[in-house]
Amino acid sequence: MADEDPWKQRFYVYLGARMLGLATMAAGLAIGFTDLVRPGGWPVVGGIIMALGAIDAFVAPRLLRKKWKKDDGGA
Repeated sequence: MADEDPWKQRFYVYLGARMLGLATMAAGLAIGFTDLVRPGGWPVVGGIIMALGAIDAFVAPRLLRKKWKKDDGGA
């Protein structure tokens, strides 16, 4: 059971990184196309935030996986 704890924690961190990226993308979408920040939306800022969210959602989990593999003694 003790072997399972680090993997469970890693899973939650991995999932959290994905969810944070998706939430950032949704915030960028809302900023770009709604009156959330200013009337008529702000497409440029929303697009930048969406791009940053996409990077976070897809790159951060891969970097975490690579780090964990290195920490476990893998190549």
